[in-house]
Amino acid sequence: MSEPTPPTAGDTSTTPAQAPATGRIPHGPFRPGDQVQLTDPKGRINTITLQPGKQYHSHKGSIEHDTVIGSPEGTVFRSSGGTEYLAFRPLLSDFAVRMPRGAAVVYPKDAAQIVAQADIFPGARVVEAGAGSGALSCFLLRAVGEHGLVSSYERRPDFADIARANVEKFFGGPHPSWKLTVGSLEDSLAETEVDRVVLDMLAPWETVDAVAKALIPGGLVCAYVATTTQMSRVVEELRGHGAFAEPYAFETLLRSWHVEGLAVRPDHRMVGHTGFLVTARRLADGVTPPLRRRRPAKGAQLDAAALAAGTPAPDGPDGTGDTPAPDAPGDGES
Repeated sequence: MSEPTPPTAGDTSTTPAQAPATGRIPHGPFRPGDQVQLTDPKGRINTITLQPGKQYHSHKGSIEHDTVIGSPEGTVFRSSGGTEYLAFRPLLSDFAVRMPRGAAVVYPKDAAQIVAQADIFPGARVVEAGAGSGALSCFLLRAVGEHGLVSSYERRPDFADIARANVEKFFGGPHPSWKLTVGSLEDSLAETEVDRVVLDMLAPWETVDAVAKALIPGGLVCAYVATTTQMSRVVEELRGHGAFAEPYAFETLLRSWHVEGLAVRPDHRMVGHTGFLVTARRLADGVTPPLRRRRPAKGAQLDAAALAAGTPAPDGPDGTGDTPAPDAPGDGES
């Protein structure tokens, strides 16, 4: 695997040096350098990197790496202490939640929604801010493939170093489609004619002007934020900017289930709130978005007799007498 080209003086970005392909092969027999998850009978997972001549040690005994190398995935290995371990390569979702962290990672349930709802496609040109610990960068790189581009911006050099190490560890070396720049998006953005922009940062509303200039007509911006106040502000900024269609805001909840014989129930623990997502499409230059109209609820309509009698308007949830229609696409529009 070729090494990255050293940056020149004053250069804050790092790009792979003509790397033809990533080095990690996620299928086939185990190879030296592969990461392997060893799962014990209680479901506890230990991840090792295979090296000829090495051993995995625990209080339940040891396993020779040479025994694992060359074996197919899904093989069971018995330690010297008699404990059986099931061996698989880690999935990206496994790697993301266990990677070394600087910033908090984007959890797989949200990364999957970003890839789907932002419509990240093979060959897409994607701008990401910020890189954090590199979890979302890995998902985006998987989606765009080796002929696309993910250009990540990270303000903090220490977070950029962690992200770079995690991405290269997962893919087995520098990814040919990844560019990492240390700097803020609004000050350092160099890309134009991009298809998608993903914002995972504290104040995404500060970048709306820069995002609008970079996106192609029909392109999409997706903001990932943690709180309702952040969500509200980014939605209102996108609405007021004039270059975007109506934003769509949502979150995803994930609940796993316990299934054992007749004991079928939701798990007692679940991954609840992690973050909100806001998406919006870029309009063509010079186009004014149509005025949104909402159909009022039936209870908000007073007949002529009631109006003549001076009957006060019914109180809606917002105190104005109107009951807002749902914000989901297709609902509440006339």
